[in-house]
Amino acid sequence: MGTDPLTLADLLRVANSPGFDRWQEQVRRTGGCANPIRLQGQTVTRDRASGDVLYSYSTEHEPGGMLRVACGNRRASRCPSCAWTYAGDVYHLIRAGITGDSRMGISGQIRQHPGVFATLTAPSFGPVHNRPASGCCRCGSSHAEDDPALGTALDPARYDYAGAVLWNNHAGDLWRRFTIYLRREVAAHAGLTQTAMREVCRVSFGKVAEFQKRGAVHFHAVVRMDGPDGPDSPPPAWATVALLDSAIKAAAARVSVPVPAGGDFPARTLHWGTQVDVQPIGSLAGVELTDGAVASYVAKYATKAAEATETVDRRIGEISELDKLPLPAHTRRLIEACSDLDDAYPDRMLWRWAHMLGFRGHFMTKSRAYSTTLSERRQVRADYRARQERRERGLSEDLDDSEGSTLVLAHWTYAGQGHTPGESWLAATIAKEIRLNREIAREALADMPDTETEGEW
Repeated sequence: MGTDPLTLADLLRVANSPGFDRWQEQVRRTGGCANPIRLQGQTVTRDRASGDVLYSYSTEHEPGGMLRVACGNRRASRCPSCAWTYAGDVYHLIRAGITGDSRMGISGQIRQHPGVFATLTAPSFGPVHNRPASGCCRCGSSHAEDDPALGTALDPARYDYAGAVLWNNHAGDLWRRFTIYLRREVAAHAGLTQTAMREVCRVSFGKVAEFQKRGAVHFHAVVRMDGPDGPDSPPPAWATVALLDSAIKAAAARVSVPVPAGGDFPARTLHWGTQVDVQPIGSLAGVELTDGAVASYVAKYATKAAEATETVDRRIGEISELDKLPLPAHTRRLIEACSDLDDAYPDRMLWRWAHMLGFRGHFMTKSRAYSTTLSERRQVRADYRARQERRERGLSEDLDDSEGSTLVLAHWTYAGQGHTPGESWLAATIAKEIRLNREIAREALADMPDTETEGEW
């Protein structure tokens, strides 16, 4: 098994405990969550008019007297199972904004709307070890792809660590201003005022943040042009991929965020890097950048934080804790820069987000009209689980719980979080089994003719 004796002993204890089958079912319904939340309590649903009990549930007879629910953490380093579920949600959300999805009420006509995959990066804060096309780094070496030196400063004494963490910290502001300028540039390229442009065209996006090896955030985004009513209305004839390409690059070049002087740190102005990549999506330009590839790429990074820099995935209490952490020197200097800047810029909460190298934004965001929402996708799962539970208890799956028709009385208390060592081993096994089964199902769907690839995740 490859498990230590204590874990093995606990595993046998769990497997021989009363209610083990129900425990497995609970864990399976969390997707094999690595750190589930344990709850105790009960809920009763009554018909508001008659007072009849329509549904009741209590944890009294559950294993250990508790209900286990998924932690919902999107970080793969914290819970691979919940992160995989989150990545699947992001995949469908992004893909629906490219191809449409009738189940989400999004017309497939948006396939014909101009759309691009854009990447906006941070500027340089100093030379770093890299793998250029020539094959030879500035240091004179040809680095292997897994060389830990990649992304680290060639000359740490001259690298702008303060500028790097301040840029990360203001990346959300840079993106917000970019979206404002983008709409202005689209209007200008079309020869319209902003007011006139809003009456005929709408710009939507879905984006995800990614950390580069050097510790700087950059953004990948699907950007699309629709008609004035969003995905359901066709864009005007002048809305083309070429126009969107030019507007994105012009908008990125215009963005600036001033940062005032603080303490011993001078004032500075933050900009996007000069590398702005824009690629058409799918058949719009006859390229190989398919909708599935774009959605998978975005979903991949939606579950990661700053792991590329080998930083920690939790907040750091005191600077002295760094001595106990196996951090690369480059990453440690970025974290120390957050500490140095914290007093100079108290409103930016740099130390609070030092484990994220100063970045405090959302990793995945979208405009309102881009596609569905993560909340809607979670609600679909919740409704499915509710119907499944009713079916297993011999109740009607079509229970009318619409607003105003029922009265729900519930009392829940927090009873802890996580697994014992043996439970963790079993939960990880269940998570692998679930993922394998879904991948097999996905491959089977992919082999079927004329089948949509909604089951990618």
